[in-house]
Amino acid sequence: MFKILLVDDEKAILKSLTFALEQDYQVFTCDNGKDALELMRTHDISLVLLDLRLGKENGIDLMKKMLGHNPGAAIIIMTAYSSIESSVEAIQAGAFYFITKPVQTSQLLLLLEKAAGQLDMRRTINSLEDVIRNEIIGDSPQMQQVLRLIDQVKDTKAGVLITGESGTGKELIANKLHFTSNRRDQPFIAVNCAALPESLLEGELFGYKKGAFTGAVRDEPGIIRKAGKGTLFLDEIGEMDLRLQSKLLRFLQDGEVRQIGGDAVRVDVRVVCATNRNLEQEIAAGRFRSDLYYRINVITIVAPPLRERTGDLGHLVPYFIKKYSTAYGKAIQGIDPEAFELLSRYDFPGNVRECENIIQRAVLLCSGDTIAADDLNLKYRADRTQEDQQDRCVKVYAHEKMKDIERKVLDLALRSHGGNRRRTAESLGISERSLQYKIKEYSL
Repeated sequence: MFKILLVDDEKAILKSLTFALEQDYQVFTCDNGKDALELMRTHDISLVLLDLRLGKENGIDLMKKMLGHNPGAAIIIMTAYSSIESSVEAIQAGAFYFITKPVQTSQLLLLLEKAAGQLDMRRTINSLEDVIRNEIIGDSPQMQQVLRLIDQVKDTKAGVLITGESGTGKELIANKLHFTSNRRDQPFIAVNCAALPESLLEGELFGYKKGAFTGAVRDEPGIIRKAGKGTLFLDEIGEMDLRLQSKLLRFLQDGEVRQIGGDAVRVDVRVVCATNRNLEQEIAAGRFRSDLYYRINVITIVAPPLRERTGDLGHLVPYFIKKYSTAYGKAIQGIDPEAFELLSRYDFPGNVRECENIIQRAVLLCSGDTIAADDLNLKYRADRTQEDQQDRCVKVYAHEKMKDIERKVLDLALRSHGGNRRRTAESLGISERSLQYKIKEYSL
């Protein structure tokens, strides 16, 4: 049953309209703008019947505020003072329709049915777009675990930290969390904390008042407020400056966002974070606040690297071939077995993002209707990967003590095997007893 909000300063009209509509709609009523906006927010109402004149209030001004809160709302303006000018003004301001009093019940019911149908169609289209935009491809056990976690926490406000290497699809997971949740009709806003310097990031996130600092020539509400009751995705949270971490923590604790030079405003936004850094190591190094870490990391979702789920290549490769064949107008039918075998043995240091890049290039270079091994150019990539891995090892371990290196290797091995000590010991070529001793020695 659709919810409808009736806004009129005449109680008799509210009573008669409620009587006419309550069989088909869940009816909410009020006689002023302040209550109307609050009812829209608290009850997620998208269908409104609004009087043009509410005492001293202007119905069109109120409608603009309503549409600012819910741009997709269908608002019907009604008035006893009909004129062509006011009708045109209402429609131009975003009204769904404009009707005159006394309202005929049969006409109103048909009009509301049409408005409700349009809202339904819009929601269906949005839902289909979300499915297309946010499809997580792959049926490997690792990805099924990710999907199960998403389903378990999607409708909560618990802090979610998405970890994983670059290119594993952390933002895609955040998208899936939002667009399958009860916040799906609200905004999803992603911010890359590494892409902006601290001074700009603070203003972008929290907003500022005009004149708060040099260059603040207008009021800026900030991204947190713009996200409203939706989801704010903070990518690369590990890159955030300590001072800004403190301000973010205060917001997460109090639920109030304070503009630079302005007042605090309460915001019911869900915050999801992601990082490719080891935040526990960042805490130990004094670069990340432990209290913020525990606030954002109630639930951890690990985006697995592609090399650990190569079985998903059977879904990813055809998907990317179809995507880029369509984009470039080429009739590529698939990939030959030898080429696919090469892909299956490749390490993918750039993960899914690199896989997409490889297929995009192969589609462009392919001269036939099937991608061949030569189209992939994987030998060059494999050579570069080996060099890059060696360089990374030198940079990571060059100044480390042997005990510290051993502890890191053991910790990584345990994590990669989900804490299973038997499999971890086998992969390291040591006995379970030796592993147990090392775990105790290093307090793992």
